[in-house]
Amino acid sequence: MTIVMLCNDFVYLLITFKKGTLTSITTKEKGVGLVSFIQLKDVVKKYNNKISVDHLNLTIDEGEVFGLLGPNGAGKSTTIKMLSGLLKIDQGQMVVDGLSVSNQTIEVKRRIGLVPQDLAIYEGLTAKENVTFFARLYGLQGKLLKARVEEALAFVGLSDRSSDKPSSFSGGMKRRLNIACAIMHHPKLIIMDEPTVGIDPQSRNHILDSVRALNRMGSTIIYTSHYMEEVSAISTRVGIMDHGHLIACGTQAELRSKVAQDHKIVIQAANIVEDAVQELKNHPQIKRVTIQDQTIELLLGSSQAYLQDILFILSKHQVKINSLTQVEPDLEALFLSLTGRTLRD
Repeated sequence: MTIVMLCNDFVYLLITFKKGTLTSITTKEKGVGLVSFIQLKDVVKKYNNKISVDHLNLTIDEGEVFGLLGPNGAGKSTTIKMLSGLLKIDQGQMVVDGLSVSNQTIEVKRRIGLVPQDLAIYEGLTAKENVTFFARLYGLQGKLLKARVEEALAFVGLSDRSSDKPSSFSGGMKRRLNIACAIMHHPKLIIMDEPTVGIDPQSRNHILDSVRALNRMGSTIIYTSHYMEEVSAISTRVGIMDHGHLIACGTQAELRSKVAQDHKIVIQAANIVEDAVQELKNHPQIKRVTIQDQTIELLLGSSQAYLQDILFILSKHQVKINSLTQVEPDLEALFLSLTGRTLRD
């Protein structure tokens, strides 16, 4: 049984009993819900009178892998820094696990493991010394500290390099060490801000596998990226930001349904000429034309209505079609539909 008490105009007290015995007492901020693990209400952040995050409202449940998509400058990193207590909130409320980020910052930080976009490791220390340093900041010591350091290094696959310094590591290995430094205290919330920037595909896959494993172990994950395919691979729910606003949020199926009327066509072709590409781009019903090697990718309103136009244009410019496939619109198609530009613009 849980009793909810209003302590003041700002905080609720949740008192839980099991078989007549008090089991827990937690607080929840008024006005941002009593259920969600993370709650953002009307959050605003400005830099020199320029709004970076504009009245952001968002809830994330415990146990989710929440993907936060958006191009560079969308406000993702600013939101993460405020949520982790590294930036002051100019306006609004942020709550993590019933704790106010503004008023209970230290307690919130103890519950969070942050993997920042810029590497937070020390080149002059060994991998083991790096993890140990951050573990001590969280108050770990003695046998527990040693066990957690070894556990974290094993988890990211760096046990055999624990005595080596990061200066001898590849970019992907440094990113994995960055993760080890963020998870050794078993945080309830792990925030990963663009953790795969500038690394090879094998290291990227290792990190995505790590996200899935950490979630299975009980951590709630927030994963920011401007790579649609990464977020699609791991997320239970996705939010899309642009210019400081949350412009869409939901499961991937819910988001794709928003562009159900759009169609994506992929054409494998030979002899692709610029005149043909330009004519396709000028077609009033074709929303996007992307060319990569010998592949033409089109996003359009109705494939049946305009397929004849596409075939005519390509035939006129003597472009040879090897195959033509219609595929389900993806999250990038949704972003284009909402903003008129792609995630990487």
